[in-house]
Amino acid sequence: LKSSVALGLRLGTGAFTLGWKIDSLFADEEDGKYALELGPIRLRDSSTVLQDAPRPEKPLIIYEYEASPFCRRVREMVNLLDLTVEYRPCPGARAGFSDELFARTGRRTVPYMIDPNTGIEMFESDDQIEYMLNTYGPSDTKFDRKALWPITFSTFSVITCGLAAVVRDFAGSKADENKRPDNEKMKPLQLWGYECSPFVRPVREKLSTLCLPHELVSCPRGSANRNKMISKTGRFQVPFLVDPNTGVEMYESAEICEYLEAVYTV
Repeated sequence: LKSSVALGLRLGTGAFTLGWKIDSLFADEEDGKYALELGPIRLRDSSTVLQDAPRPEKPLIIYEYEASPFCRRVREMVNLLDLTVEYRPCPGARAGFSDELFARTGRRTVPYMIDPNTGIEMFESDDQIEYMLNTYGPSDTKFDRKALWPITFSTFSVITCGLAAVVRDFAGSKADENKRPDNEKMKPLQLWGYECSPFVRPVREKLSTLCLPHELVSCPRGSANRNKMISKTGRFQVPFLVDPNTGVEMYESAEICEYLEAVYTV
């Protein structure tokens, strides 16, 4: 319920890709292609503007933590652009990868973005949002920037993202005292999902409190990654976790959280 309230506060931002469109309400069954089945309806969707948008060869790296309103608006833009990003949790901007960030920049401010494809690094959520749009978004002629106001209108987005964190009791803002001391040295776990999913959120919160690096494969409505999951697993369902440290792959939010608790705490 709390996740759903948070979703409402943010107007469902991050649920759809930029340029989302319905391709068909009665799509044929095709191997490797996702469609939402609702009775006789088989809805297939995509983005009208991202097919030709530049895609980063290597995932962007973002130091952040779950409850930060500034970090959330950046994550929403990641989903909107259907990007894959490696997150390095810094709960409360004091734990986890915060020491690594301080050693690199002399500051603990989050979010902090590194683009290994261009060598660009930056603080400030507004700058990161604009950078992602300009670097990995479509041409301005293909979409109306005014439609991005829930993210780009800073005052509104920061306040509502903050309220969403309050609703969730600031989950993910403090490191788990029982986390393994070597969690930050683990290979990044891979999480398929999207920012506003009430099922994905508890997993993200757990990864943040355990200070586990993780690669988020964006899967909002209209995402090309939904077809990739179908090809990989035979079905689409999020959250979906792939742990390269143990070889485990699994669905179901509650079971994933139990798994992370069992494996990455002492």
